[in-house]
Amino acid sequence: MQKNFEMARFFVNYRLENLPMKHIRVSLHAKVHKWMDAFGFRLNGSQTNKKDNVTTNHYFFETFNFLERKKNNDPKSSKFLCFDAYGETMPVKSLLDLQAAFFENISQLK
Repeated sequence: MQKNFEMARFFVNYRLENLPMKHIRVSLHAKVHKWMDAFGFRLNGSQTNKKDNVTTNHYFFETFNFLERKKNNDPKSSKFLCFDAYGETMPVKSLLDLQAAFFENISQLK
């Protein structure tokens, strides 16, 4: 419990330091990638459907995996999908959705 509280406090402090108010309207794509870089996520694989011009990137960190899909390589069209602690798919509508799933997954590690 204490560990989860410390991780949450770290995130809040990180967000306050690195996301100033003038950048509040930054796209979900930029927020997610900035957060990924801070934690050290790695790109596991990337596939492009030439017919639809949709690129799917698979990222991971420890046991947490999530997917990013974007059309025409345009960050504004990015959609993210992650998996909760039980393996169920969960669409990501905000950075908080992704972070909640990530911290829940990491807290399950022993």
